[in-house]
Amino acid sequence: MNIGVLGAGQLGRMLALAGYPLANRFTFLDTTGHPSAGIGDVMIDTDRRHLDTFLDKVDLVTYEFEHLPVSLVQAIEEVKPVYPSSEAIRVCQNRAEEKALFDRLGIPTPAYRLVESAAELEAAARELGTPVVAKSVTEGYDGKGQAVLKDPAEAADAWRTINHPRLIVEAFVDFVREVSIIAVRGRDGQVVFYPMAENQHVDGILRYSIAPLPDLDASVQQTADGYIRALLDELDYVGVLTLELFQARDGSLLANEMAPRVHNSGHWSMDGAVTSQFENHLRAIQGLPLGDTAVRMPTCMVNVIGREGVPGEILALPDAHLHRYDKRERAGRKLGHVNLLAPTHAELLDKVRVCAALLPDAPAPGFSFE
Repeated sequence: MNIGVLGAGQLGRMLALAGYPLANRFTFLDTTGHPSAGIGDVMIDTDRRHLDTFLDKVDLVTYEFEHLPVSLVQAIEEVKPVYPSSEAIRVCQNRAEEKALFDRLGIPTPAYRLVESAAELEAAARELGTPVVAKSVTEGYDGKGQAVLKDPAEAADAWRTINHPRLIVEAFVDFVREVSIIAVRGRDGQVVFYPMAENQHVDGILRYSIAPLPDLDASVQQTADGYIRALLDELDYVGVLTLELFQARDGSLLANEMAPRVHNSGHWSMDGAVTSQFENHLRAIQGLPLGDTAVRMPTCMVNVIGREGVPGEILALPDAHLHRYDKRERAGRKLGHVNLLAPTHAELLDKVRVCAALLPDAPAPGFSFE
């Protein structure tokens, strides 16, 4: 099967690497003019002149990032199957729509307000109580399009900095940790869940994800499974879906945002799970049975950001798996990741610290269960 992928970055690259053993071929449609997949058949199409050629080549279409024109995905759906659907993209790329969906399904979120001016932003900050985080309703990712207000008087500056006509303003949450749940839904409605991961972000960019969690109550995992299943069923979703959450001190979960695709916080599954998120996404969209999501042993994903370490030093660590994206170094750029495995969480944490010391500018790892 020739699978068309909208986007041509590292997520598409890893989809292809997972798909080649299944005899899949891949054609990437890059709309940015800056593809980095370095694999498969890459078509650059910044003006939609080559869309028909792309569609002639492929059997079905998926995507590796959600910042796509909904009209483009809808047009493709008229010609070829698209998984997940354009409706999933429409909801996920608009934070107001996303929050409305969470509310409708009874999935708790931090208190929020929608604002359309600096004055409304200031009023929302006073009502919710500072600090608050203001985010553009669309187009924000990896900390972009966001500002933290520690005082309502900062509203005018934050409005100018974000420079977007509509913002969502969220109350800060007294959370113990940031977590994510990844699930996969097949064409037949079958759903499988990966164990929840704890995520450590610095400046809005994910640096570490660890799974499974040694102190996670089974009921919390079940709650997260229920939330994401409700989203999958409501959207009649096919493929991998990710839901990022805050876990509060009482164990309760508050939804932050979702992503309709394979996700950075699931990269640990490439070496740490029986079936990776990438293979399971491909199984789902092709109508194949979904694979086992069980963890082989405790695993931590370490993102390589900005500058790479020495590959030989990293690979000298026992049970270390280096995944490089073949990108040039640049501040803040995701260049690769390392998956580290160990029989116990204590051994794993020691290994993570050693690995972090080998990566230039890597922040110190820290997890809630230490």
